[in-house]
Amino acid sequence: MNTMDNTVDARGLSCPIPVVMVKKAMVGEPAEVSVLVDNPVAMENVTRFAEHQGYTVTVSEDAGEYRLDLKK
Repeated sequence: MNTMDNTVDARGLSCPIPVVMVKKAMVGEPAEVSVLVDNPVAMENVTRFAEHQGYTVTVSEDAGEYRLDLKK
């Protein structure tokens, strides 16, 4: 995770690791977190978790990689 801009790079990692990384990034309830994943299962699981935590999720996909922008 890059704490300077609150970006979680979970590319190449299988669930539940991306969700755990996002959970750690949400400590202190930041207004925005960006997440990079490269498989649809991780994208769906992170989206579900973030929405459950009260975040709005915007997903963009490029060449099999997903960027999730989480906003409170």
